[in-house]
Amino acid sequence: MNEPQPGPILQVGMGFWASKTLLSAVEMGLFTELAEHPEDLETLQGRLGLHRRSARDFLDALVALEFLQRRDGKYCNTPSTELFLDKRKPSYIGGILEMANHRLYPAWGHLTTALRTGLPQNETKDGSPDPFLALYADPARLKEFLGAMTGVSHGGNMAIARKFPWNRYRTAVDVGTAQGDLITQVALANPHVEGIGFDLPPVAPVFEEYVEANGLSARLKFQPGSFFEEPLPKADVVMMGHILHDWDLETKSMLLRKAWEALPQGGACIIYESIIDDDRSSNAFGLLMSLNMLVETPGGFDYTGSDCTGWMKQAGFRETRVEHLVGPDSMVIGIK
Repeated sequence: MNEPQPGPILQVGMGFWASKTLLSAVEMGLFTELAEHPEDLETLQGRLGLHRRSARDFLDALVALEFLQRRDGKYCNTPSTELFLDKRKPSYIGGILEMANHRLYPAWGHLTTALRTGLPQNETKDGSPDPFLALYADPARLKEFLGAMTGVSHGGNMAIARKFPWNRYRTAVDVGTAQGDLITQVALANPHVEGIGFDLPPVAPVFEEYVEANGLSARLKFQPGSFFEEPLPKADVVMMGHILHDWDLETKSMLLRKAWEALPQGGACIIYESIIDDDRSSNAFGLLMSLNMLVETPGGFDYTGSDCTGWMKQAGFRETRVEHLVGPDSMVIGIK
């Protein structure tokens, strides 16, 4: 039997050191800077505005964490940071890290309070308005945020486009579509599918620009609306990606019922999240995401596949199943 070791405890307990180092590098645009060409310590110190006391340790820590490489005294990106953290590339996922740095990192500092009170710990705890209201009122910030959501979801979206039996269906609606990457990936992989992106009106220009850039304007359309106030658009398949976990159980059940009502007999509902394993012991990301919903929302929480299939059956779905997608993400499928 292996002897108990303190290493894993310290690694997680002090994990914020590595996290904040990466988040600060993204904030300062380090990886975008190095996408141009490798640079030495003195050049990077000047271009990023680093103090001479911090520069070497900061950059070498990123080398040790395998986010940078150092060759012949010059720093350069790794293949992963070159692809995913250069702001000029469409594969950039740093938008979600920027949000984590500016909003989630400070809010998570109050996790203990959230655990004891059950209340959000973001800007709203001090009486400030919901930050998403301000986000939707600013077109530039909204576009950046919706693009960040695409970066986080892109792998799962591509997996849904490949794994789901789309040959049986011709139309789909993406509820809470954001930039529209989920319905876009489905349409790109399945040329017979036509679809609707359903979201609040300010999202329309961002969705339409993204769809046009992918050459799908003839098959994908935007429909403005609120899923709280209106029925969902009718289609053979209703999809909700990273939507249900934002809300309490009553709202989750309402949305599933609306999905059921929007479908024909034999139609399918796809719910897509970081679904927690039924034993609640292995999908750490899904469980931590649920804690993030505690910090960020009044009633949101993540859930197991068994939880979701049970809610689907209560909503009227006759068949349900859970399928893994990629990483911590899975989809729950209900058939009407």
